[in-house]
Amino acid sequence: MHKDIATPARTRAILDKYGFSFKKSLGQNFLIDTNILRRIVDHADLTEESGAIEIGPGIGALTEQLARRSKKVVAFEIDQRLLPILEETLSPYPNTAIINEDVLKADVKEAIDREFSGIDDIMVVANLPYYVTTPIIMKLLEDKLPIRGIVCMLQKEVADRISARPGTKDYGSLSIAVQYYTEAETAMIVPKTVFIPQPNVDSAVIKLIKRQEPAVEVKSEPFFFQVTKSSFAQRRKTLLNNLTSQLPEGKQKKEQIISALEKAEIDPGRRGETLSIDEFARLSDALFPYFS
Repeated sequence: MHKDIATPARTRAILDKYGFSFKKSLGQNFLIDTNILRRIVDHADLTEESGAIEIGPGIGALTEQLARRSKKVVAFEIDQRLLPILEETLSPYPNTAIINEDVLKADVKEAIDREFSGIDDIMVVANLPYYVTTPIIMKLLEDKLPIRGIVCMLQKEVADRISARPGTKDYGSLSIAVQYYTEAETAMIVPKTVFIPQPNVDSAVIKLIKRQEPAVEVKSEPFFFQVTKSSFAQRRKTLLNNLTSQLPEGKQKKEQIISALEKAEIDPGRRGETLSIDEFARLSDALFPYFS
């Protein structure tokens, strides 16, 4: 068994050897607690036949744990300075591959086809850079990738928003967007003390398992998301106010919006955060004919 990368001493030794300095702009915070890394991997339920996709491997602390428990790990790393470090730290693990690309610009589906041939069970497992957490999660879901799900570390407040239920202060268009595609739960809370450098906020690990079919059936996916976004534009405003001010030509179409709300049996005086995903589906389908 090789010595774990994720101990404070080994991490510092590796960083010192390469004279590595953290880039604030890349949101780099490296985990230095092996137990927490193992628990993250536990939540992904990998087998020896699984593939794992990682985003932002850093110096390979999580990559190593994934490599020990899966058939193959493919990691996207944007920071070129980390490539020689990863080459060294992951040298004991021939089942790892590093792609030096920004995952937001990468063709992930093509990478999956190329790297995971013969592997059917694929999970994304990552300690995501905080400043791009939401765009990365949404890209992975909207690209309709052949993955079972995502287990990722992110800011606790973003995790709270993703797994929030209707009627709570954290519930919003992000909750609906992610829960439309997945079953979402917060798996564990992670204190800031297990990172170097320490972030200013606590973190959480969220587990998203893809649904076979989206949570609701809608006439138009893009319009459904537009309606949910509009409904939360100003949280204190009523649905009717938000929809008339946010939807294209909403002010001119106020009468149609009112009749769509009636048709969907939704009180125009309610606020977005009180609507379930089913109610949003009914509402967007009732509105769609007036805006298509």
